[in-house]
Amino acid sequence: MTKLTKLCVFCGSRAGADPAHAREGEKLGRLLGEHGVELVYGGGGIGLMAIVANATLAAGGRVTGIIPEFLRAYEVGVVNGANEIVVKGMHERKAKMFELSDAFVVLPGGLGTLDESIEITTWKQLQQHNKPIVFVNTNGYWDPYFALIDRVVEGGFGHHKVKDLFQVVERVEEVFAAIAQAPDADRIVLTSHL
Repeated sequence: MTKLTKLCVFCGSRAGADPAHAREGEKLGRLLGEHGVELVYGGGGIGLMAIVANATLAAGGRVTGIIPEFLRAYEVGVVNGANEIVVKGMHERKAKMFELSDAFVVLPGGLGTLDESIEITTWKQLQQHNKPIVFVNTNGYWDPYFALIDRVVEGGFGHHKVKDLFQVVERVEEVFAAIAQAPDADRIVLTSHL
């Protein structure tokens, strides 16, 4: 890929029960700021989203948060110092996050994070983009998700190369290397379904 300038991070609007998730989110934000990579995220001023955004800003980085109007009405908008883009709804939010970003990192999160990560991976399967996707699997958080992907393949609903659509790391310090080494999506993950 070309130079990484903007990284989209999908993560929870809660910090989660495991303190390691917040620590990894803070480290990722700091690394983004130190490397001059702009954070693009879902615009929340709460949970892991706020932790990553605040750490990026504290390290001298730039942050763009994209938040739907209905969530902004709850006053959970972006952190101070971030650029805020308010959109009509969730679909527009995901499209804007995709448009602005060179790659995607998935930290632990809830249903919204699952939705975002599945959709961005599906778009890659469908050859709509070739941007790297990296899951940070802190303390095995994403193991059930990977088991489900294995089940999809074992059940005959996906080519085995769908597992190459994303990379998996244990620690955020490995994210940049994983992005740099991410393979292009093999066309067979689409054509095997046709």
